[in-house]
Amino acid sequence: QLQLVESGGGLVQPGGSLRLSCAASGFSLRIYTIGWFRQAPGKEREGVSCISSDGGSTNYADSVKGRFTISRDNAKQTVYLQMNSLNPEDTAVYYCGAVPFTVQARLRCLMTGAYTYWGQGTQVTVSS
Repeated sequence: QLQLVESGGGLVQPGGSLRLSCAASGFSLRIYTIGWFRQAPGKEREGVSCISSDGGSTNYADSVKGRFTISRDNAKQTVYLQMNSLNPEDTAVYYCGAVPFTVQARLRCLMTGAYTYWGQGTQVTVSS
């Protein structure tokens, strides 16, 4: 059974850092595009970052460029999101999504509709 499990969320002070993990099981991660998304209370889920199946191409939302870094280790079936210089506006539930690689999905990788599979989410709260 295909499964995505996010971890690494928590409470952090403004300016702090967290590293989120998205662990995959039940399928071979190496042929999937992976995206990180977030959803704050009362808001729609938004794309944060995405990475190609081989890790050679990444995309970021303007709001996180220069602060967040996405990476993947296909051998470990895990995708990471390193988040630095966090601010209260980053508070949200963070989700990872997976979709089998296609050019079309890759071009839409910051859009929720591109994804087939989702994890259950991990809460990130940035507060002093």
